[in-house]
Amino acid sequence: MQLKTVVTGGAGFIGSNLTRMLLDQGRHVIIADDFSRGSRLNLSDLDIQIDYQKVDLKDYSQALKVTKGADTVFHLASRVGSVDTLHGSEMVELATLQNNLIIDTNTFRACIKNGVKKIVYASSVSVYPIHLQTRPNAVFTEDDCLTPDGETEIPISNPEGGYGWAKFLGEIQLSWMKGVKVGIARIFSIYGENGALGDHPHVVLSLISKAIRYPEEEFIVWGDGKQSRDFLYVKDVCRGLIKLEEKASNPPIIANLGGDKAVSIEELAEKIVRISEKGMKIKFDTTRPSGPNSRTSNITKARRILDWEPQFSLEEGLKQTYEWALKRLKIE
Repeated sequence: MQLKTVVTGGAGFIGSNLTRMLLDQGRHVIIADDFSRGSRLNLSDLDIQIDYQKVDLKDYSQALKVTKGADTVFHLASRVGSVDTLHGSEMVELATLQNNLIIDTNTFRACIKNGVKKIVYASSVSVYPIHLQTRPNAVFTEDDCLTPDGETEIPISNPEGGYGWAKFLGEIQLSWMKGVKVGIARIFSIYGENGALGDHPHVVLSLISKAIRYPEEEFIVWGDGKQSRDFLYVKDVCRGLIKLEEKASNPPIIANLGGDKAVSIEELAEKIVRISEKGMKIKFDTTRPSGPNSRTSNITKARRILDWEPQFSLEEGLKQTYEWALKRLKIE
């Protein structure tokens, strides 16, 4: 008997790649997406030929309908963006918080009502206290959201902006739910096929897009390039999400999914220059926002409990992403 699996946000970046992986396992997959960010092109690129449902999860009745009869719900749908689009003003922060709270709450309520057995939730590095993200060479373990003594499991409430607060409160809701097994992935910087190539993409896709368009577009890096990130290829994060489904529990299991290595934005840019074989000079624009100083994952828990770690090196993932972007940009 096929497992009925719902992927909210299944036409999006991570969701489409996860859907492909689940289909390869022989699953019965339903994509629930409003196509505000996800696209049918993402599905066709990965040869995903299943019925999808256009669903607005801000409407509880639609969330209830799409999760009916599901064994597992991978909940990836959210309102996301980049440094400037997420943190441009207090009103943007407020809208991000409110929209994501509604999406999460409706989905979780619907799962309870429909007796869904497992939920895998795509949380974020943004749940970690923002004051810790300003430290040089900051590395995060799952306990960094607990009280300083690490003994009483009372969360420290200082996430990054409206998006971070929404993910933080999503985790709190799941920790109080009974009768459903939960896996929570705190996802770091993900890149790969079907990532956004628009006006405000992820830093990897932004730099790859600039490299492909060079010399028509200058190869400019926001900030001074000294800030560091932890980059994980999208196929690796999808493997981690499926591992979390296998190990889901009550209370929830929470694990970092990241690359486990700090890479400066300058080093990332240099790798992309080499892959492009164009030899362009990197320019830095310190007037543009560059986000927190450091975000690096400690994935000891994922290795121990999930038997998971990245399989793709940054160089391998960047090469595959660059080849995909070349094809996609020709289409667009």
